Amino acid sequence: MKKLIMLCLTIVATQTISAQMQNQPNTINVVGEGKMSVVPDQAIITIGAETKDKDSAKAKKTNDDIIAKVISVLKKSGVNEKDYKTQQVSLYKTRDYNSKQDYFVASQSIQINLKDLSKYESLMLSMIDAGANNINGVEFKSSKVADYETEIRKKAVDNAKKKAGDFAVALNQKVGKAVMISDNSQTVYPRMYAMKAQMMSDSAESMQQTLAIGEIEITASVSISFELL
Repeated sequence: MKKLIMLCLTIVATQTISAQMQNQPNTINVVGEGKMSVVPDQAIITIGAETKDKDSAKAKKTNDDIIAKVISVLKKSGVNEKDYKTQQVSLYKTRDYNSKQDYFVASQSIQINLKDLSKYESLMLSMIDAGANNINGVEFKSSKVADYETEIRKKAVDNAKKKAGDFAVALNQKVGKAVMISDNSQTVYPRMYAMKAQMMSDSAESMQQTLAIGEIEITASVSISFELL
């Protein structure tokens, strides 16, 4: 009796799975891509100062004075106060194992959202003249990147439709509605990496004509499943 019941349940399950498979639409899975390169019009600058002294208070005081001068430069340059902020502050003790002497290292960094790239060269020169000796990075951006991303996504979907259509024609079928979509998009920003104090000359003139912003590459990649009719 138990074997008979198990046999009946197996038959029912098999029929159910078969019916579900028959009801599932035939689909085609394709990846659509879109790409655009745009010139940045903004920059995120992270710059600061690092000072050393055997006395912790002197190290901190010297560092504070430099940062105060950097902030004064930002104000005189017309950078809005809401577009810069303190990002990092530290004070720690370390040892020079060659001289076997202990000393303190004070550092601070400021992140600046520069919305006018025409000010980049003069601003960087002025901040270095003020005592900044640590550039942690410069990342270039576009104020219109959201609009560009919307346009590129549409291009990626159109590309996916075309691919699906090409396959459908080869199969003597037609493309139906989309039943699934996933977004794999990303935006790559050009970035200048850290420049330490020892890499800068005593004169800020070494920073002239350094702006090479490149382009932002905006890409969209979508995976779409279409019904095949």
